[in-house]
Amino acid sequence: MREIVHIQAGQCGNQIGTKFWEVISDEHGIDPAGSSVGDSPLQLERINVYYNESSSQTYVPRAILVDLEPGTMDSVRSGPFGQLFRPDNFIFGMLMIFCSKFVR
Repeated sequence: MREIVHIQAGQCGNQIGTKFWEVISDEHGIDPAGSSVGDSPLQLERINVYYNESSSQTYVPRAILVDLEPGTMDSVRSGPFGQLFRPDNFIFGMLMIFCSKFVR
């Protein structure tokens, strides 16, 4: 069985990626909290391609969310599926490069 790691980067990538997880969750019968609410056993047949099952029997996307600004991550977390992701899968930070020879 294949497993997918989904990497979404930047504001646009995270907005599109969040919508992707909403659609995948709906198709597999996963609610915004990660619980299985589907009505068909086929929905969980290949769930481990996209999700890891946690010890509390909830499903967590196999995803890494990256951005330089924390605002995008805050927007994802406060959205309807924000609690679906693991907090340690959010990677953000400021990238600053100083080049003294160009500064006069």
